[in-house]
Amino acid sequence: MQTSLNIPDTMRELEERAIAAIQEHEPPEGYYLAFSGGKDSQVVYDLVKKAGVKYDVHFHFTTVDPPELLRFVKKHYPEVPWDRPKHSMFYYIERKGFLPTRGIRYCCSLLKECYGKGRVVVTGVRREESKKRSERNLYEPYTKDKKTIFLNPIVDWKDNTVWNYIGANNIQACCLYEEGFERIGCVMCPLAGGKQMEKEAKRWPKYYMAYQRAVARGLERAKERGRASLVSGLTAEDTMRWWIYAEKSPCSEQCQLFG
Repeated sequence: MQTSLNIPDTMRELEERAIAAIQEHEPPEGYYLAFSGGKDSQVVYDLVKKAGVKYDVHFHFTTVDPPELLRFVKKHYPEVPWDRPKHSMFYYIERKGFLPTRGIRYCCSLLKECYGKGRVVVTGVRREESKKRSERNLYEPYTKDKKTIFLNPIVDWKDNTVWNYIGANNIQACCLYEEGFERIGCVMCPLAGGKQMEKEAKRWPKYYMAYQRAVARGLERAKERGRASLVSGLTAEDTMRWWIYAEKSPCSEQCQLFG
């Protein structure tokens, strides 16, 4: 089994355990490796290659990925193919008539989770990342499709373990981490919370404006479909403030119905 040199025993043990799990669960057709370009998926990609198993790797382009991340993936992972969605995030916001929220993340199912169906999908999910992910297992069926299985080889790794592995293996990480970003994902993902959404809106104003334009078009579509009374007095700016800050306003109920 291939392992890295000059690394602490505890990290070596975690690496060997992860590689052993990857080898143990290898399906005949090979793994579907979901690659995001973030630090966790970089580590998993490296571990899968070390394991010597069969796999095909995919980068899921969401249309709201940070530009720096896209440049990073193109430069450092040119061999990774991009899976492009049929439509953009903004198209879906306009068509559905509401923004994705923490509770209703239709964007994930349309832009990410639609891939790898019926396969054993390798991810960089870790329990430490969130309360919801704290219940994830090493090898588990996808709750929405029992024919799809997830293998999460670093599910029990800590954040510092990931960074230690990256340093020990001379892996180049995206520059956004150096700017203070702890996680890299879709720009203005509602799961990040209001403060982070505000930070990202300022960091990438073109994305903010694109979201706002999509909301404005969604409001117009609502009026065309006979829902004028529902969105009466509601503006795209109102909805964006509610989305980011959960701001209470005279039209907060309308915002909630819209979003």
